[in-house]
Amino acid sequence: MDYPAVILFDGVCNLCNSAVQLIIRYDKKAYFSFTSLQGEYGQKFLNANNLNTEDYDSFILFENGTMYTESTAALYVAKRMGFPWFLCYPLLIIPKFIRDAVYRLIAKNRYRWFGKKEQCMIPSPDVQNRFIF
Repeated sequence: MDYPAVILFDGVCNLCNSAVQLIIRYDKKAYFSFTSLQGEYGQKFLNANNLNTEDYDSFILFENGTMYTESTAALYVAKRMGFPWFLCYPLLIIPKFIRDAVYRLIAKNRYRWFGKKEQCMIPSPDVQNRFIF
């Protein structure tokens, strides 16, 4: 199956799950598909791209053969989400090392600040077809 844009996220992170729910709500064309980094597809993707399979601090967007990570991934997703979210996209002019430093600060503290689930979320039936397991 071919997926034009897959978002890989930490499936037990409350912040990440909230972000996925927000994307689903604003992605009216159902452009994005989703998979957890902990799941079978996510682990295969990480292995195939020589990425750490045990550290889930990165949000990854794989779109049309190109991989984006951290703040760049988030901004490319925002670009496709419509108003008002696409207004964040011009933040790409901020140097990547600054954007990613902020991203890493949030990622490092996300469980403490937003909490953590015991297991990956189970998508509701109305959006289950957008999740890759």
